[in-house]
Amino acid sequence: MPKISLKGLQMPESPIRKLVPYAEIAKKKGHNVYHLNIGQPDIKTPQVALDAVKNANIEVLEYSHSAGFDSYREKLSSYYKNQNLPIDKQDIIITTGGSEALLFALGSTMDSDDEVIIPEPFYANYNGFAVASGVKVVPVISSIETGFALPPIEDFEKLITSKTKAILICNPGNPTGYLYSEDEINQLAKIVKKHDLFLIADEVYREFTYDGFKHNSIMTVDGLENHAIMIDSVSKRFSMCGARIGCIVSKNREVMTAAMKFAQARLSPPTYAQIASEAALDTPQSYFDEVITEYKERRDILIAELNKIEGVQVATPKGAFYCIAKLPIKDANNFAQWLLETYDLDGETIMVAPAAGFYSSPNVGLDEVRIAYVLKKEALVRSVEILKEALIAYNKL
Repeated sequence: MPKISLKGLQMPESPIRKLVPYAEIAKKKGHNVYHLNIGQPDIKTPQVALDAVKNANIEVLEYSHSAGFDSYREKLSSYYKNQNLPIDKQDIIITTGGSEALLFALGSTMDSDDEVIIPEPFYANYNGFAVASGVKVVPVISSIETGFALPPIEDFEKLITSKTKAILICNPGNPTGYLYSEDEINQLAKIVKKHDLFLIADEVYREFTYDGFKHNSIMTVDGLENHAIMIDSVSKRFSMCGARIGCIVSKNREVMTAAMKFAQARLSPPTYAQIASEAALDTPQSYFDEVITEYKERRDILIAELNKIEGVQVATPKGAFYCIAKLPIKDANNFAQWLLETYDLDGETIMVAPAAGFYSSPNVGLDEVRIAYVLKKEALVRSVEILKEALIAYNKL
């Protein structure tokens, strides 16, 4: 029998989606499953985006330009400038989700066996993207004790080798909800300039910041133009995960020329989704104000309820809509599967994402889970109630 590739063997399972079969079994038993495992917002997609697709008068569904609609990139540039980001149309290539933008960024800047340093825990698919690109992830560990703040720059410096090509961050962070300060961004800018590296920032949660904290984009740092590569997406901003539209952004012409070759190789981003995404830029500020208020309330309730459970440790997120919770257990993978396969509280259970999959260091995060607070407040309260009782039952086994 022919053998599959080494890449295929090394490709990691998604900690977010790998337990789906068990959730399906739980539902077939008649159990209600609260999905805390995936960042799928329940916020309504802006009507202006949905109407744009419904009203599109298209007789032939053609390819678009490989860089995406010219009109969309122009409008996106205006959006960024309104956010005080100096981004022009030529700095943008539209991609099929932020995922493709990350693949373009890795493919345009790294060769096989090159290295990218990433503070962990990090978005689990960074591991998958690295494997697909033949790139080695070099982790620098941040801890729940510091709220997952940026590790000391000295820790980064120790890891830089001749193979190091970039530092990759997610800001605000998935899965931690950590928001990098201006000082932390400037520290990263200084080190990438010193060692002539790229700084890739996944900024898809830019709008989701709380408690008066502001987002600090790498695109605003003077002197970083040739180093900065920004990844963005409409998925979370407009609650349009299924649109699969994102973009790669950089002032570095060589990077964008290389990225365009990858864009041409996949032909073009999807037409209807671009129509929706372009229209979504007309969404009024009131939409975001309401969404931010709702998520902050959800965060506050979730963190307050988690802190009531003996033995649970959780850092308060400053952005995005995730948190990492450290549980009084040894194996979160086993616990998460047991929740779906065996446990229910009055016919209900929860689905969480084991956090070990958000690390590349072995045997780290084994007692942690990621929780997405994308459910309504009453559902979050009920979910934590189930978690509390489940921990008691599980630790008696």
